[in-house]
Amino acid sequence: MKQSLQLKVSQHLTLTPQLQQSIKLLQLSTLDLQSEVERVLLDNPLIERMDDGPSEASGEERLAEPAADNGSADGADTLPGELSDWGRGAARGDNDDYDPLANVACPVSLREHLIAQLGEIAMSTREHGVVSLLIEELDDNGFMPQPLEAVLAELPAELELTLEELQDGLELLQGFDPAGVGAFDLTGCLLLQLASLPRVTPGLVSARTIVEKHLTLLGQRDYGKLKKLLSVDDAELRLAQQLIASLTPHPAANFGRDETHYIVPDVLVVKRKGRWQAELNPGAVPRLRVNPGYAKLVSEARGESGELAPRLQEAKWFVKNIQQRFDTILKVSESIANRQQAFFEHGEVAMRPLILRDIAEELGLHESTISRVTTQKYLLCARGLFELKYFFGSALETDSGGECSATAIKALIKQLIDAEDRQAPLSDSKLVDLLTKQGIQVARRTVAKYREAMQIAAVAQRKTL
Repeated sequence: MKQSLQLKVSQHLTLTPQLQQSIKLLQLSTLDLQSEVERVLLDNPLIERMDDGPSEASGEERLAEPAADNGSADGADTLPGELSDWGRGAARGDNDDYDPLANVACPVSLREHLIAQLGEIAMSTREHGVVSLLIEELDDNGFMPQPLEAVLAELPAELELTLEELQDGLELLQGFDPAGVGAFDLTGCLLLQLASLPRVTPGLVSARTIVEKHLTLLGQRDYGKLKKLLSVDDAELRLAQQLIASLTPHPAANFGRDETHYIVPDVLVVKRKGRWQAELNPGAVPRLRVNPGYAKLVSEARGESGELAPRLQEAKWFVKNIQQRFDTILKVSESIANRQQAFFEHGEVAMRPLILRDIAEELGLHESTISRVTTQKYLLCARGLFELKYFFGSALETDSGGECSATAIKALIKQLIDAEDRQAPLSDSKLVDLLTKQGIQVARRTVAKYREAMQIAAVAQRKTL
């Protein structure tokens, strides 16, 4: 076979380092972006934060600060919470040693809470050791996960503990706060809580009988059978039901909670001159620039600058990509705000159908870009804090030929259920009929899916006396 050289022309997309960085920054959440900014500030000495005073940097060298709002000049309506004061710091005074973390309460675990109570009770060293051992045996819900016989079998023989000592220790532990701790199951937990109540508590006797023998019937809302078995009327059964509902199924529910996750909104939506408008949150935008002094030295040195020349280019790329990130977020947010004016004015029932393609075609961007922009980016308005992706949803046709968003239908379903008669709650079929009367065509299975997505119980579980 004869060898030959051929010239072929083709086109293909190459992800340059600058484009890769732009995509990475775009998909980061605000908190993750702050971490990335801190990392880059430590890594590249040519980038710095701008001071609060005037900056000498040009537009290419810095991230422009969002335009200040002078208040009454354009008739802005302020939101609750003094949004204009965000990012100014809180009550630090002039003390440079102020540590905000010193005022944050540390969560107390159930184990720590129980050990603290144990230290307040006078007992022998052996008894103290037995109760401490049982505290360590508790699971994350505050239950004893295995019988005491199994606990005893796992203990070293040289401790010479007896089953009676474990039983006495458990009885003492079950008297600790919170009530119900140390139970073997849900029934035992509820009974311990009922036992801690005064004997004159209304509905206590019936509640104890229900928990001991008929908890399944209560869960099924079979009130007719319960009244017959207990020989009580509606009023007594209602008292017992309310009493049981006030109990805690898991003793450890209020202990050892996960750390709070904070969200910084990227965009604020405020009403100006009668129309809702999206603006960048100044507290979320990092004010960066390329150090003008270093940049001048690198430019004058030219070939003598060594490794600093590439770092200067990296710094310019980073500042420019940060600017582009927030410009894109603002454009998408403005488009969402323009299309969802009715939501900001009237709430979820007025949400319009919206898909990624609508915004992408309007802004001339790819749908994947819109997806990155709307993921983990948040918008704060008078109605609350929402992820940008929240404003997108499928559409269902109405009798008038229009469209209704899934979010609006969910809001209508919730309104109907909130207003229902609790003694005769609305079934999914009845909800379909009520929505049809409002011109919305929706299948029963769709209503059931939306109801479950909102964590609303089925009709049988919503029935009350």
